[in-house]
Amino acid sequence: MKVDAMLRGTSPAELAAEAREREAAGIDGLWSYEGQHDPFLPLMPVAEHTSRVSVGTAIAVAFARNPMSTAYVANDLQLHSGGRFLLGLGSQVRPHIERRFGMPWSRPAPRMREYVQAMRAIWDAWATGERLAFRGEFYSHTLMTPFFSPGPNPYGPPAVHLAAVGDRMTHVAGEVCDGLLPHPFTTARYLREHTLPVLAEGLAAGGRSRDGFTVSFSGMVVTGRTEEEMAAAARGVREQIAFYGSTPAYRPVLDLHGWGELGAELNRLSRGTDDDRWQRMGELIDDEVLDVFAVVAEPDRLGAAILARFGGLVDRFTFYTPYEHDDALFAPATEELRRA
Repeated sequence: MKVDAMLRGTSPAELAAEAREREAAGIDGLWSYEGQHDPFLPLMPVAEHTSRVSVGTAIAVAFARNPMSTAYVANDLQLHSGGRFLLGLGSQVRPHIERRFGMPWSRPAPRMREYVQAMRAIWDAWATGERLAFRGEFYSHTLMTPFFSPGPNPYGPPAVHLAAVGDRMTHVAGEVCDGLLPHPFTTARYLREHTLPVLAEGLAAGGRSRDGFTVSFSGMVVTGRTEEEMAAAARGVREQIAFYGSTPAYRPVLDLHGWGELGAELNRLSRGTDDDRWQRMGELIDDEVLDVFAVVAEPDRLGAAILARFGGLVDRFTFYTPYEHDDALFAPATEELRRA
């Protein structure tokens, strides 16, 4: 199992130093995300100052851009990284697309399918020199002159990974993408009984198999060297579970485990105005719920616990840690997972 990490740095110097340190520590992949900063720019110094790790976006908001602009930046990062770039895309939600980015929103799963198909058509036109003639319901790309074509990429097109919460987007990932990024608010049972069967249906619809397809999962973990550290980690993860659990779109995961009423109560509390509501919501996450959503183990047992839960289900694992911690805490687990 490959072990990945989310980037923390922001300046080029910070990112370069972090990338070198994490590659030396055995990390297999480094991901950026679309939050307070552009998701693509940080990967330039990361790619430049590493030689082995994958570099990727987890995620870049697809619908904030058009397929052509994303195709260009992804092609450049694939070239700059020597073929190590993973293009992780996500749809975001309607208010952000329309009100933050000022872009159109409609039927996200069909639009995303076509978005990926359009990018692949663009990359293929660059690689072969054939005329670009993509015409779809949402996107049309029919102009590409030699001046604007970068030509064939010696490393081929980048792998496309898709973040998915619901069944329709998971199906699209199987149909047209190279990897799936399940939402962190999931469980091993939900992956096994629901997500992966839907993914298999998508793969079959696309005439493909699971061979070469990657499931990259950011899983919540609770660990620490002392009782105090374990308690602080558990508190942070409980509050994160409560935050996600309050969102109606994620309710099916709770429903599968018989915790639908918990989701309803979390949603009710989240709409309040009390300053301490997030803390009180976290207190509703008891040990049973915590143990199902997060891997809880001391550092020397964490790797084995992750393998026991997610081995055979996911191909890449990122430690999701919404609490203060020392990266060295995860060194034993990283080593064990990479040996598996």
